[in-house]
Amino acid sequence: MKILAIGRNYADHIKELNNERPDQPVIFTKPDTALLKKNANFYYPDYTSDIHHEVELVIRICKVGKNIDERFAHKYYDHIGIGLDFTARDLQQHAKEKGLPWAIAKGFDGSAPISEFVPISKYNDLDDLNFSLKVDGEVKQKGNTSLMLFGFNYMVAYLSKFFTLKKGDLIFTGTPKGVGPITIGQKLEGYIEDEKLLEVLIK
Repeated sequence: MKILAIGRNYADHIKELNNERPDQPVIFTKPDTALLKKNANFYYPDYTSDIHHEVELVIRICKVGKNIDERFAHKYYDHIGIGLDFTARDLQQHAKEKGLPWAIAKGFDGSAPISEFVPISKYNDLDDLNFSLKVDGEVKQKGNTSLMLFGFNYMVAYLSKFFTLKKGDLIFTGTPKGVGPITIGQKLEGYIEDEKLLEVLIK
């Protein structure tokens, strides 16, 4: 199982970080040790002091695919969940300044809390799906899939050019604006539409 992630997929988030709008999806990966499941607590590590929350919809691949045509990409994922792409912003900035990869800033242990997955058939329109993040009961991020620069099917087709997609692979599909730092003691809650699917306590 591998975790593939899309960066800079919502225009407002690109603006808030003063990043360049991409012509193609910005891809990064996380190791499986980044996963945090079943609403487990997240323990703030001592090698960073500036971790940011980035809430994202996550789709799960349901069969092997390579060089998938976008017209058929919808046949390769059948479940969706919500996740957090925790980013050590200080480590990321240090790497960017030196022109180095930022794998550590994105892939450290526990940096990918995920919810349980639900069938995509539960939702009427994947191209108009709301999701959000609350921090201590206050909405901090709100997104809708209609605002993605690259949709689910395009992402699956694009990624399959470079990576053979296998059953159980996860694709983090990008975060909307509103990212910000987390602190010890906070409670983070992830929603698809009005249903809470994820809860993480910061310890």
